[in-house]
Amino acid sequence: DDVVSHEGWLADISAYGDGTPMGGKGVGFPIIADSSREVARLYGMIPADHPVDDKGLPMTVRSVFVIGLDKSIKMSLTYPASTGRSFDEILRVIDSLQLAVSHKVATPSDWISGKECVVLPSVSNDDAEKLFPKGFKVKDL
Repeated sequence: DDVVSHEGWLADISAYGDGTPMGGKGVGFPIIADSSREVARLYGMIPADHPVDDKGLPMTVRSVFVIGLDKSIKMSLTYPASTGRSFDEILRVIDSLQLAVSHKVATPSDWISGKECVVLPSVSNDDAEKLFPKGFKVKDL
């Protein structure tokens, strides 16, 4: 989409949030314009059936990329153009990624922040005692 389209989308976000901005322009992350679909092609966001918009340009799938501090893609979610994204799931994944880096744990598929997670198998019980002084559960598998 072009810049004007994104500005309209940002206004929608602000209206949905009762006019409360989540950042400088309504969101706390960069949004890029890609009216030529060049970036969409580079990231594989043009679906095989190539539906087109009113300008004859291919419609993209809706993708979200989480990029780490090391500038590598840590997560990507892709939905068809007709389906909205789940921001609860996106935030859950970001929470999980941050927790994994800081605490050497993995999270189950239905995990939510504050719930139990799994200590990485590479962490010994002795090291886990140091990492988790309040305790942890050991389960035989």
